[in-house]
Amino acid sequence: MLKLFTNKEFLTETYRRQVFPLLFDLVFLKNKTLLEYYTLVDIIELADIVVFPVDYAVFLKQNTAFLSLLKAAKQHQKVIWIYTAGDYGFTNYIDNSYTFRLGGFNSKLNRNTFILPSFINDPYSSFLPQGFSVLEKERKPSIGFVGHAQSGVIKYLKEYSNHLKYLVKRKTNLLLADRQLFYPSSVKRASYLQRLTLHDDLDATFILRQKYRAGSHSKLTQQESSQQFFDTIFNTAYTFCIRGVGNFSVRFYETLAVGRIPILLNTDCRLPLSTEIDWTKHCVIIDHNNKDTVADQILAFHNNLTDAEFENIQHSNRELWLNTLRRDVYFIEIGRQFKTKRQ
Repeated sequence: MLKLFTNKEFLTETYRRQVFPLLFDLVFLKNKTLLEYYTLVDIIELADIVVFPVDYAVFLKQNTAFLSLLKAAKQHQKVIWIYTAGDYGFTNYIDNSYTFRLGGFNSKLNRNTFILPSFINDPYSSFLPQGFSVLEKERKPSIGFVGHAQSGVIKYLKEYSNHLKYLVKRKTNLLLADRQLFYPSSVKRASYLQRLTLHDDLDATFILRQKYRAGSHSKLTQQESSQQFFDTIFNTAYTFCIRGVGNFSVRFYETLAVGRIPILLNTDCRLPLSTEIDWTKHCVIIDHNNKDTVADQILAFHNNLTDAEFENIQHSNRELWLNTLRRDVYFIEIGRQFKTKRQ
């Protein structure tokens, strides 16, 4: 069992939305499975790991509490776990620390950075009551996409305006660690999807929306748009996954959870547990630098699979999500790795 020490003053309803995900499960949800692997201690000398209790950007602003916990961790030579939330996240340069974040660029991340999966609910519990089953292999690979994708100069300029607003906000907060170049994600999606639609050897089912979640605000319309989203993933073998504002795709994990095959446009991504999981066995990883060959790369992957291998990938992806990428099992695996390092 790993013993964790943190500042419990931040484990309250006030900070509920910013709490380190593992601490959220231990304190707020009291996850029985995780409580068999982790425990919170009140004396830092007894701890294996010091955990910053909330999102790094939030904790950094609490100067006294931040410096106090950092000093204590260094004084007692404890490993530090840091959670940085949001589309971008922040790189820290604290010695003996490990960062947990959703995205970032693989070539710029150090080996002490762990990518968090997007923690989602099981689609079969909420949107797909028919339960998991595999699709048989067809000659033409079926590819689905439902989401925000729009081309045009006006859309490009609107996204650029939003990017500038974000940079101003970051500058105001003096948090400039992970500034990113402008990436017009919805425009990029539309461009790639248009090319795939025109390819005769692909069976494309694309529903392009001009706004995120079709601009839905009511619970009913959100439910309807989500239902259409998951129905499309379920009914197509492959789902096209490209980054959003941050350099990661929630759709990637939703596709795995349904037990289908993601097509990941690799924009210098780092995937979770990349040293333990051979991701080439679970998804089609596309080189984003050559837009003209995307369809060819998809077809090559599909055509190289036997019927049995095609169905096995679907089973394997569902099992991967159930056994490794859900929040509790993910942190069990992380805990196992840290125990191994200590031995």
